[in-house]
Amino acid sequence: MAIGPVPWLGPLLLVSLWASSAPASLLRRLGEHILRFQESSALGLGLGPDSVTLPKEGWLEQPLDPFNASDRRSFLQRYWVNDQHWTSQNGPVFLHLGGEGSLGPGSVMRGHPANLAPIWGALVISLEHRFYGLSIPAEGLDMAQLRFLSSRHALADVASARLTLSRLFNVSSTSPWICFGGSYAGSLAAWARLKFPHLFFASIASSAPVRAILDFSKYNDVVSRSLMNTAIGGSLECRAAASAAFAEVERRLRASGAARAALRSDLGACGSLERAEDQAELLGALQALVGGAVQYDGQAGAPLSVRPLCRLLLGDRGNCSGSVPYRGLRRAVQVVTQSLGQKCLSISRAETVAQLRVTELQVSSVGDRQWLYQTCTEFGYYVTCEVPGCPFSQFPALPSQLELCEQVFGLSTSSVAQAVTQTNSYYGGQTPGATRVLFVNGDADPWHVLSVTQPLGPSEPVVLIPSASHCLDMAPERPSDSPSLRLARQ
Repeated sequence: MAIGPVPWLGPLLLVSLWASSAPASLLRRLGEHILRFQESSALGLGLGPDSVTLPKEGWLEQPLDPFNASDRRSFLQRYWVNDQHWTSQNGPVFLHLGGEGSLGPGSVMRGHPANLAPIWGALVISLEHRFYGLSIPAEGLDMAQLRFLSSRHALADVASARLTLSRLFNVSSTSPWICFGGSYAGSLAAWARLKFPHLFFASIASSAPVRAILDFSKYNDVVSRSLMNTAIGGSLECRAAASAAFAEVERRLRASGAARAALRSDLGACGSLERAEDQAELLGALQALVGGAVQYDGQAGAPLSVRPLCRLLLGDRGNCSGSVPYRGLRRAVQVVTQSLGQKCLSISRAETVAQLRVTELQVSSVGDRQWLYQTCTEFGYYVTCEVPGCPFSQFPALPSQLELCEQVFGLSTSSVAQAVTQTNSYYGGQTPGATRVLFVNGDADPWHVLSVTQPLGPSEPVVLIPSASHCLDMAPERPSDSPSLRLARQ
């Protein structure tokens, strides 16, 4: 059933990008910032004088508990439609799935599905994920509600939306529906084809981490390699400079209170660095900043990529020792925080926990509580640097990250570990067994190690793009795109 919007939720998205966030969510902040930039650029182009039609916003009434027919509660799920290239009701439908954030009208105006639409005469629809963006149940985000937030619930929504939208737009029963998604939504796209092959003809899964994992130490392995990748501006000296910068931060943290106060000022930290847990939060934020430069390397709207980061760390003379790398890291922090609209770098563990415990909807950091819940109950994905050879700090360690699940939701470490195992058992991990799913990854993206990068059969192909970052194939086309990226999009 398609019905009207939820006006009282409108202000929520305005504050999410301006909130001071936990270091563990800095990567989400960067991703949201880039997505908003690209969507606004897409919308600007779509509203030009040559535009045939504008994207349409719609709402579906979905069951809150799709697995219990006696539960009559529901929520409103938002979708967007671009039908300007849909030439026939027999034409294909490209369903762009949302992940752990909001979707705007730009989601159907640019990017891979929208670029393919005029070639195939396709209808393009994007579907926002339950509990994110404006598709949040009105009852709030307490544990009684969050038990209806999972990838399985999201897939039930996708299947229901497919049937309802087919009727709403009078789509032919012979029209193929193809799912598109990137990152977590890429996993959903693959799993939609796995669980509902009768509803979806094929799926494109970009940078899809289909394997859940508790200790994601390999993330920083890829970051380390990418900092040495000359194709994207890295070098051995850059990696050494990054390591030197972190060593200098840790040295200053171990020094006197005056040195820590100076460090706080240098790096624009929001609070004191006297507590060990806050020091770990700072180190985690700095790792996320460097990891984000790699993860979103070369993307429109990215505050920092590998090449400019390496220039900052090495200085004018290419110096990877002394105080030069530290000063470069300090400047990198300034670049990112200013781009995200943050006055300072959040490093208070207590404030992080307090924010994540808030269950009301009119709060900052929209999506942080929900995504933490999904990592605690399904995926893990906790990035660590405790293995030998990792160039950054060993803090925050895995136990402190898992402690958030206990502090915020009362979930034990053993329950989180069990949930990760169950997720891989249910979906198949890196051998999901779905046919007609194309897995697309970039080998500079830290998440590609959790995706499918080797063909699993003739109907399970893969594309691995050299030196490409996270979901780059789904980003808007740019003149600077490499030949391998252009080829992958075809």
